[in-house]
This record gives sequence, structure tokens and C-alpha cells, in this order.
Amino acid sequence: MTKNDISQQSHKLALKDKRLFNKYLALSKHVLAAFSFANIYIWKSLFDIHWVIIDHTLCVFFRDKIGCFMYLPPLAGERRPEALKKAFTIMDGINKNKDISRIENIELQDLDYYRALGYIVRQKYPDYLCLRSDLAKLSGNKFKSQRASYNYFIKHQNFNARKLRVTDKTDCLNLFSLWLNERKGKSSDEIYCGMLDDNRKVISEALVNYKQLGFAGIAVMINREIKGFTFGYKLSKDTFCVLYEITDLAIKGLAQFIFRKLCEELKIYKYINIMDDSGLENLRKVKLSYKPTALIPAYIASRDV
Repeated sequence: MTKNDISQQSHKLALKDKRLFNKYLALSKHVLAAFSFANIYIWKSLFDIHWVIIDHTLCVFFRDKIGCFMYLPPLAGERRPEALKKAFTIMDGINKNKDISRIENIELQDLDYYRALGYIVRQKYPDYLCLRSDLAKLSGNKFKSQRASYNYFIKHQNFNARKLRVTDKTDCLNLFSLWLNERKGKSSDEIYCGMLDDNRKVISEALVNYKQLGFAGIAVMINREIKGFTFGYKLSKDTFCVLYEITDLAIKGLAQFIFRKLCEELKIYKYINIMDDSGLENLRKVKLSYKPTALIPAYIASRDV
């Protein structure tokens, strides 16, 4: 297949594709946060996303000015090596540099399968998985710092915590802009600052389609203004993924409060997936401070070209 083939046979990702994606996603149990229609869809602001059915297998392609790759491994009820070959043919027809052709977010249970087929597999950043009950209670010496910040906030602030609403979009984006500018002001890392700018586009996409994508979250009001918000999505019957947490950085303890409050509300879940760290050391330290019960590995498959 070539570049023209994908344009003729594939479909541009749309909200109406949610049911189809959920059908294929449900064919296997997944633990990585990437395996969610909501998490796929919000990247539309940064990538041209298309999908195509190859040999009864759902293949999802992300494309930008750099090239084309698969955000997820092919989704099917049974493994189909031929679908993998055809998927790489599609990517190679688009990418001038075939090194760009790759499959991301391969899970541990599929690692040997890709290696046996001759693909080169390397590890990417893992997801952090925490016990919800730990995050809701913050008990014990291991959460002493977070508990102290939480207690400081509830002692010194007159606040209201409620469900995040679709109508909160403008206020949330305004808060995000303040948060982004403060973060960028403290960093000279161009890559990090670029990631922050990209996240504004992604979070806007998520808030525009908040209800349709099945997000759930909370907002914290102080003096009738949103000073913090967080939201995420259901990954499975026992796992909820926290996609974003944005707070006014000047308010001590707000970040710890809003995270604990969300975890208290999510009583039906056993685990909270707090996503990966994008390779950022400061983010890694924060996530590790919440004492994850597991780091879920993720892999990228490519070829020796």
C-alpha cells in the first residue's frame, strides 16, 4: 500500500468511531492508558489520525509533519502477522525515512510475539499504577508530605469542590494558561516548553468533547473561581486513568487536595493509572512519591532498515 492507498481505504478519526474502537479495544485486556478511545481522540489537535481495517484488524495511524506511525499495535481477536506487514507498508509509503515507521504502546504480554517476528523492540516510558485506597487515605509515613500539604490547604482555604462540568471549559483553559506561563517561566528546556504548548491544544480538545468522550473529574472553587481541576477516564472496570491535573501553583496544598479528593470519589475502582512521565525527571519524582504499586512497561517496535 502507498500514501494514496491509505487515503482511499482509511477513515479520518471521528467521534462516531467510538463504538467501533471500543469493540476492538475490548477484544483483549489492556493495562496501558493509551488503550482508550478518549485518549486516542484528544491527539487530533496535534496529529492527523486515520484508521483502517486490515485482515479483520484495526490499525490506527498518527501523522504529522515528521511522518507516520502507529499509536497502538494492531487490534484484533487473534494475532495476524500479515496485518503487521501491511501496516508497515502503509507507513513506509508515507515516510521518506523508514526509521520513522514504528508501532508504539506495545504491552508486555506481546513483547515476545514481536521479537519472534524479527522486530526490534525497545522500551519507552512506563505508566504508573497506584492503589486507589492508598491515594484516598494518604495514611502512613510514606504519604507524610502529601498529607501535610493536604491538611494545610483545608485549614487555610475556604473552598468548594464539585464535579467538573462542560460549561467550565473557558475557566479551565484560562487557568491552564496561567499554569503554563508559570511553568515555562521556570524552565529553559525548549523540549519541555514545547510539550507544554502542545498540551494546551490537547486539553482544549478534551474539554470541547468532555461529555462525548466519557471524561469524569472535579473542580475546586475558591472565591467563586476555578483554581484547580482534574479529570480522566475509565480504562477498565477496575482502573481509572488521571489524564490532567491543573492547579494554581500559588495555592499551597491544592494539588495534593484535588488529587486525593478525586481518588476519594472514584470508589468503584481499585487502581489509579497516573500515566507516564514523558521522560521528565521532575515528573518522575512526583509520580514515584505516590508510591505506585507497579510501573507498567510499554514498548516500541521497529525494523532494522
